[in-house]
Amino acid sequence: MQERTLISSGTVWEKTYGYSRAVRVGNVIAVAGTTAVDDTGAVVGKGNPGDQARFIFQKIERALVQAGSSLQDVVRVRTFITDISRWEEVARVQGDVFGDIRPAATLVQVSAFISPDLLVEIEVDAIV
Repeated sequence: MQERTLISSGTVWEKTYGYSRAVRVGNVIAVAGTTAVDDTGAVVGKGNPGDQARFIFQKIERALVQAGSSLQDVVRVRTFITDISRWEEVARVQGDVFGDIRPAATLVQVSAFISPDLLVEIEVDAIV
């Protein structure tokens, strides 16, 4: 069996809910659904899905680096947004982040997240 490496961001919810920010098995890394919540528990970019997406991709990048990877290795992005009419604000940020990397991507509307201030959640898969 291949070694399993758990990447933690240190939030209380990781142990309570029983998940990791990211998991690496062999050359595959899965980054959990990530929202725009900072280290103090405050929501970043309230009311602005583009700002939330930018912050989320920064958190995802930190997790990838901890797992020995980078955004260059991302092959799949899944984006969940609460207001599909604002999809372009998120899509533009994703385009800025991934440029020529161009991973496979999905963007869907969901009814809500844990907090009404959260507008976007993103998860990625990477292969090193």
